[in-house]
Amino acid sequence: MNQAYTIYGALGSGSVPVEATLTLLRQPYAVVEAPTWEGAAQQAKVAEVNPLKQIPALVTPDGETITESAAILIWLADRHPEARLAPSLDSPLRGQFLRWMVFVPAAIYSLFWVRDDPSRLAGPDAELGARIKAATADRIAECWGMMESQLTPGRYLLGDELTVLDLYVAVVSRWGARRKRFYEVAPRMAEVVRRVDADPRLTAFWAERFPFVDGWESQGAAG
Repeated sequence: MNQAYTIYGALGSGSVPVEATLTLLRQPYAVVEAPTWEGAAQQAKVAEVNPLKQIPALVTPDGETITESAAILIWLADRHPEARLAPSLDSPLRGQFLRWMVFVPAAIYSLFWVRDDPSRLAGPDAELGARIKAATADRIAECWGMMESQLTPGRYLLGDELTVLDLYVAVVSRWGARRKRFYEVAPRMAEVVRRVDADPRLTAFWAERFPFVDGWESQGAAG
């Protein structure tokens, strides 16, 4: 049996698409639960592998540390080409795969650093913090809409095969303003993420790591 990967992560966080990928790859892994937004004690768990004290961080069986969710997902998919979770290097889809794998964290995921705690930019000004939170929600929706306009999904975002991009979007689209607004601005992508939600290979995984509780699609949708 292969040695296990170690993931520093948390329920419903950016580690979830990484964990889902390893689940589909049938690779053994262990999760160090570290919800860093809960304070210094949780951040200290991650500091030894990521000086930014952020999750996810992956420690490979060889002892190498990889941070940044997109980098981890691309690395895992390329490490296990037999699973076909990313277009091959010579595939005509490779350029668009890399484009969107970088777009999601650069244009959308990064906004949650602000959105989750507007005081990081607004300081103690509650009114300014509320405006920042509303503006980031609008920007996230705008970015999803732009991505929708540039894609022609098949069963999945890049065609008929599931990739780590589908897992990534399925998770990130559930944060913040949740899926209600996502469905409105990206209806074709919505069909894809619902398909990922329903993948029978991930049923037990979702239930454990990002449960579909009642009302989850609209809860916080106005936020």
